[in-house]
This record gives sequence, C-alpha cells and structure tokens, in this order.
Amino acid sequence: MDTFQAIQQRRSVKHYDPNYAMPAADLDKILEAAMLSPTSFNIQNWRFVVVQDKEKRQAIKNAAWGQAQVTDASVLIIICADLNAHENAADYWVNAPVEIQEMIVPMISKFYSDNDQLQRDEAIRSGGIAAQTLMLAAKALGYDSCPMIGFDPEKVAEIINLPDDHIIPLILPIGKAVKPAQGRSGPLSKEKIIFKDSF
Repeated sequence: MDTFQAIQQRRSVKHYDPNYAMPAADLDKILEAAMLSPTSFNIQNWRFVVVQDKEKRQAIKNAAWGQAQVTDASVLIIICADLNAHENAADYWVNAPVEIQEMIVPMISKFYSDNDQLQRDEAIRSGGIAAQTLMLAAKALGYDSCPMIGFDPEKVAEIINLPDDHIIPLILPIGKAVKPAQGRSGPLSKEKIIFKDSF
C-alpha cells in the first residue's frame, strides 16, 4: 500500500478481532517506523509502552470508560513523552560532527529550560506526530487503529508506572477490524480549511 492509500484508508476503528495475534515482526516494523518520526532538535522525546499484560489491559479499559478496543485490539500502545528530554541533549547529537554538537547541544538546553509550557507543548506535538506514523505504518501492513484521548490519564499513568516527568498524549489500539468505521461524518470543505497567505 502506498502512502496516499494508507492516508485515505486510515480510519478510527472501534471494533477488533480479540483473537487475532499480531506477529512480533509486524509490531517491530510499526514501532521502528515510529522511531523515525521527527522531533524538534531531534530530542526523540516520545516513549512507547506496549501493554501486553491482560490484567493491565483490563485496568486501562476500566480507566477508558469501558471502551472495548483497549482490550480487543491486538496491540495497545501508550504514547508517552519525556518532558525533560532536553536535559539529555548530547545524546541526540552524538554522531554529528563536533562543531555541530558544540553549536546545537547548548541551544537545546537554553531553548527548553525553565519553560514548562514549551516542554509540554513539545511533548504533545511529538506524541501526535509519532501516533500518525504508527497509524500509517499499521495501515500499510493491513491493520487498523484508533487514536484515543478518552481515558483517565492519572489512572493510566499509575497502571504503567509512568515517571513523574512524563505525560501521556494519547493511547493507540492497533489490530484487525471486525467492523469498519462509520462513514466520514462531515468533512469540512477546502474553503473552510485552506487559506493563502492569511485568514
């Protein structure tokens, strides 16, 4: 499936085959694709918790108001982000020429330090970009997905033992659909979305 087909065919699917087991090679391929997602300054602040334990999946379902896709999908990925990723700036540029490292690394720390809002905004941006990569990679391999914000983040954080300096932008079930998504309910026209030079 090419990229445009994956974009066109990706839908938020709610109903999955609970008996389908995704091959480990497919899951690895999807996660490795997500690790290529862009991040500001290459800080790679996303973290992916793949929840396989059935009891934890059920607890997360309870924290997501009983939404069946949490337990029925083959895979449940909690997309997390490290708010303090900027503190390890040297790690992200270790293979760059020394002169680039000496320029970029101090810049990263200066840009993010003492700016909680920017750290949070960056975490959510990066999580969203990675989620789209996960969804398109999954679709390209014949899977469906459902990006979710309908959950109690504090309860889910407790279940997965999330570090205090991380947040959860969204969670993502991936699996084999048993029922397609409903038809697109009301896409806006190009005239309401696309502007040239200004609003």
